[in-house]
Amino acid sequence: MKKASLILISIFVLTASACNQTSTTASVSSDTMGAESSSYFTWNNATIYFLLTDRFNNGDTSNDFIHPTSETPAALRGFMGGDIKGVTQKVKDGYFDSLGVNAIWTTPVNKNIEGSVDEGTGTSYAYHGYWPKDWTSLDPRITSDQDYAEFVETAHNHGIRVIMDVIVNHTGPVTPLDEKWPDSWVRTEPTCKYDNAPNTIACTLVENLPDVKTESTEEVELPEFLAEKWKKEGRYEQEVEELEAFFEETNYPRRPYYYIIKWLVDYIKKYGIDGFRVDTAKHTEEVVWKDLRREADKAFTEWKTKNPDKVLDDNEFYMVGEVYNYSLSSGRLFDYGDKKVDFYDQSFDALVNFDFKSDANSNYQTIFSKYQSALQYAFKDKSTLNYISSHDDHSPYDRERKNPIEAGTKLLLTQGGAQIYYGDETARALTAQANGDAQLRTLMNWDDLEKNKLLGRSTTREILTHWQKLGQFRQRHPSIGAGVQYNISDAPYIFARRYVDKSFIDEVIIALEQPIGSKKIPVDFIFKDGETVRDAYSGATAVVKNGFALINSLDKIVLLETIIP
Repeated sequence: MKKASLILISIFVLTASACNQTSTTASVSSDTMGAESSSYFTWNNATIYFLLTDRFNNGDTSNDFIHPTSETPAALRGFMGGDIKGVTQKVKDGYFDSLGVNAIWTTPVNKNIEGSVDEGTGTSYAYHGYWPKDWTSLDPRITSDQDYAEFVETAHNHGIRVIMDVIVNHTGPVTPLDEKWPDSWVRTEPTCKYDNAPNTIACTLVENLPDVKTESTEEVELPEFLAEKWKKEGRYEQEVEELEAFFEETNYPRRPYYYIIKWLVDYIKKYGIDGFRVDTAKHTEEVVWKDLRREADKAFTEWKTKNPDKVLDDNEFYMVGEVYNYSLSSGRLFDYGDKKVDFYDQSFDALVNFDFKSDANSNYQTIFSKYQSALQYAFKDKSTLNYISSHDDHSPYDRERKNPIEAGTKLLLTQGGAQIYYGDETARALTAQANGDAQLRTLMNWDDLEKNKLLGRSTTREILTHWQKLGQFRQRHPSIGAGVQYNISDAPYIFARRYVDKSFIDEVIIALEQPIGSKKIPVDFIFKDGETVRDAYSGATAVVKNGFALINSLDKIVLLETIIP
């Protein structure tokens, strides 16, 4: 089997019970892993770190929002100080590098509503970013123009891509402090019933969440409140001039969603962000996403042309869609009840996969066989984004965090993209004393990491170290998420994955449930007799003999790799 001269070849041997043997080191470097980091990147193997910006890290206390005493937020439903500057600090500290993260997705950063609403669970503010008021401005409670530019540049300097969370479907709720967008732009009724496409699209998700009329063919004028805001900020003429140029160049009608598309792709042109995570994708007509992708691609090309020294690679702009309740088991289609839609065919590279949280309850062979069958045949060059927990999913895998080691193993070794929701890697609590989604949105548990909190048989640092080793291994090997699987043995379960892209070849062998102590691992599918392999988990080395590598370690996880000279 032909191998590229600089390809890292690895074997990964593991079980979910390895937590007792992991190192207490909080940061694992690639040198510790025993191999150089691969510069090759494909979105189909991406490890995307998703964080709720307000809850991750407070890097600038001067922008902390003070809630009115007359409207104190309910538990975990107000601003708590996290900001983009805090994310940048963690990028600089190497936190994401140590996890093998190659993309960061933050909750929306555009200007959100000022006031509060009662969602039936107490007073809530727009700390989460999903209640947009002005698509043309950043929210000062979360970031400034200078801080956001620094974040993107710093991430790129670390080889990390930036995904912006974007909303086209709705504005923020109406409050005494926030104007409603004009009736020509939005509807305020009826509320969605979700039993067919019209009752999912031409309606409001919940009461008092104005729905953008994406189906409207009526040309609309700028909202008066937005024009007045621009005038106060001294940018009215520039914004209007840019809109005129956009509509003249594209020949789009001045329908509501085309304005929003223009405002969203401006962020690509200005900062060089690498992708969009599209919120509530099933709640608009499919053509919206084709139009957004067309303009996003143009904007990304324009940014690359103007900033050739800042371009990371030749990958195109990335779009992942949140089609709520989409599952891998459905193949490429989402069923509205009265029709089925292939959102992949509407310009998405991946969809958030609501299947994985339940799939993770199965054994490794069942999981990997399912994802191999789906992704290598029905999906072709497309993929999914798998997760075990998220900001609005009330049924995460392992909500009590009883199996954080196994959770990391399953998520990071399953085919497709991997979404780490902030704190998955440190077993952040998902059972806070709060109502609804807020339970899933606690502050990042940096204190647990500092104190090395004991959780079951593992400490926070041991859990993090496990995720770091897996994450770095995955980052180096695109065959994990994007490769083809070849089964070698059912018991014990051993298989190979192979990824080929022109002259680039990456191959791994993965064997599960190996014993503590001496391990005789069949490696002749990849390694030749006489080759020296190195276990990056324990530091042990071995010379391949008679098609086997003999490793003696106290771990049930072995990472064997070598560098081809």
